[in-house]
Amino acid sequence: MAKAADRYFGLDTHRIIEKGFDPAHALESESIFSLANEHMGVRGYFDEGGSLPSLRGSYLGGVYETQRHKPDSDYRGFVHSTHYMPTAADPLYTRLTVGGETLDLGVCAFADFVRVLDMRTGLLTRSFVWQTKATGAVEVRFERLVSMRWPEVLAQRITLCALTQSTQAVLTLGVDGNMAHRTTGTCLWEDVAGAAQTGVQLTLATATTGIVARYTQRAACPGERRAVRRNRVSGETFTLPLPRGVETVAERAVCVQVAHGGEALPAPVETPAFNVLHSENAAHWAAFWDASDVEIGGDPENQQGVRYCLFQMHATYRGLSPRDNIGAKGLTGEAYNGHAFWDTETYCLPFYLLGDTAAAKHLLLYRYRTLPQAMERARQLDLTGACYPIATMDGTEACTLWQHSSLQMQPSTSVAYAIQTYADMTGDAAFLHREGAEMLVQIARYIISRGGWNEHGFGFYGVMGPDEFHMMVSNDFYTNYLGKKALAYASFVVSQMDGAALAALRERTGLAHGEAEAWRAAAEHMILLRREDGVFEQHEGFFSLPHIDVQSIPPTEFPLYDHWSYDRIYRTDMLKQPDVLMAMLLYPDDFTSAQKEANYAYYEPRCIHESSLSPTVHAIIASQLGRRAEALSFFGFATRLDLDNFNRNTCDGLHIANMAAAWVTIVEGFGGVRFENGALSLAPWLPEHWTRLCFSLRVRGSLLRVTLAPEGLTLACEGEPLTVQVYGHETTVGQTPLVIGPTGT
Repeated sequence: MAKAADRYFGLDTHRIIEKGFDPAHALESESIFSLANEHMGVRGYFDEGGSLPSLRGSYLGGVYETQRHKPDSDYRGFVHSTHYMPTAADPLYTRLTVGGETLDLGVCAFADFVRVLDMRTGLLTRSFVWQTKATGAVEVRFERLVSMRWPEVLAQRITLCALTQSTQAVLTLGVDGNMAHRTTGTCLWEDVAGAAQTGVQLTLATATTGIVARYTQRAACPGERRAVRRNRVSGETFTLPLPRGVETVAERAVCVQVAHGGEALPAPVETPAFNVLHSENAAHWAAFWDASDVEIGGDPENQQGVRYCLFQMHATYRGLSPRDNIGAKGLTGEAYNGHAFWDTETYCLPFYLLGDTAAAKHLLLYRYRTLPQAMERARQLDLTGACYPIATMDGTEACTLWQHSSLQMQPSTSVAYAIQTYADMTGDAAFLHREGAEMLVQIARYIISRGGWNEHGFGFYGVMGPDEFHMMVSNDFYTNYLGKKALAYASFVVSQMDGAALAALRERTGLAHGEAEAWRAAAEHMILLRREDGVFEQHEGFFSLPHIDVQSIPPTEFPLYDHWSYDRIYRTDMLKQPDVLMAMLLYPDDFTSAQKEANYAYYEPRCIHESSLSPTVHAIIASQLGRRAEALSFFGFATRLDLDNFNRNTCDGLHIANMAAAWVTIVEGFGGVRFENGALSLAPWLPEHWTRLCFSLRVRGSLLRVTLAPEGLTLACEGEPLTVQVYGHETTVGQTPLVIGPTGT
């Protein structure tokens, strides 16, 4: 690929380390050191503020604002109202003055700067020696965490030690609700309690959605204190002595509670001390790593990278609230406006399906809860059924670019894919025949109304597939193939239902006799363009497009959206991300090795990987084809995309779906894991310089531990024994480790 790593952080298999501070990496570091627990997230900005470049982003899961949108050209189907995640109050507002000098690393003298994120405990630590002008050196250490046990709680600890002489510090700890949303440039919250608020408490409300957030701070700090209260700010200022050589500690916990649409706010949580919260977090993360860790021996770069991906995935989403989905940037930045995309179903869902089935189900129930909005969107497009949005938080379409919101069918077909995958893996027939079937019926109706018949069969016209560098195309391969699979599966599920379940489905959906048969007929006659050598044409006319050597594009021109004119992107056979190969990734058993090889050889050189999700697709397909060096190279891009800033946009927030995709590469690529019709199979292989690969899968309540080393494969199961296909041979795995030789025999 034409992209190159920008290696800045230190290498450690359990920690992310920044030694010394480079202002050029300030925003990137803020993203990398983000903390979250699904309820809230906070970027790694400096607690004390200052003059350095910063996006002081704190975000609340499921909280959004709406905004009217008037398109320049107003046609039916264009989006007229959008919504986005607002910047929340800063719960870490800190101001520190020593000897009359206010701490600001943009202007103050300092040394020995170190910042560390410990992924074993979720603790973020930043320390340095501040060379004050009046009183000499002061050692400063900031620590913060978001509680995994108490999602509403965030905590901070500040340790100060005068090294040169005794002095005095003035420390302000509070909550600042005046944070401006980067895109709009304004603060989007109203202080609804005002001066009548008692204690260190701040209650804010959104302007358009009626969401209320209350912040309650409890601080423990020596010295005299006085209250601080002004518009959208609540806190306390402490005056405290700093004896030479003696550590002075201040700590506080902030409880952040949210109420939607007239709900009552609960009583504030009695927040434990910092040490207790830290211990609870350490226990939580220890349990997570025990069940979910991926161990890579002999490759510290990828080991650090994949653990960072797992850490941020678990921090982003655990299925705590039915309102939550997984935003493209999680709770780490404002790019993509907090919206969830179809990446949730195609990349993130497998991570939860084989690690936390309850969380996976909650993701599907989110789509069921927003089914009415999807049906309304279909009506806006003169269609029937349910057209799920390309970008959303509340279930309505938030993307104001018509070419995406009107042309892309991926969200709906991805939901159908997710329902089938969930049902196959879990055997949850109750969900499939109730919520699942209802969604499938409406998705099938949308698909059938979006397509059309001609003399060649059934197809889709005027669409945009996953490769967003080509739009208004006809018979896009991915779109047609996923539409084919969704129609066939919806028809199959309906055909398997009878009695009360089918009657209830007909009552809820008005399903008519003959509908399912029409879906099956369209699926059987779906147009799939292919030439004689087995290469599927991405869409009509693709083979005739002018060719561009993507390796000739300089790294300085990325991202292309920022450096190329918009129409220039659409003029060649360059792919933003895979289309044909993406379909082969989702349905690997539908295609022969020869078909995969022919299409990989043709499309991989044409892909620029402008999407962060692209390398994973290529890594897994390359692995299936025995292109092991290529698979490992693409895998390294996925695990370290943000850590090494490959796309030069880590400053905007983390690529959460790519982090899930890195795990998928481990499991499906190197682990050779497949789940087809309820049957689990594995065919793992070990990259040449790796000494060990270990991962775990949670399958129908049991935990399958997989360990691969040069001397062989070891499998063990905690819980009920599992029947597994290993290198093509069926075996039963129980608690006693099963050892299989290096050749798979």
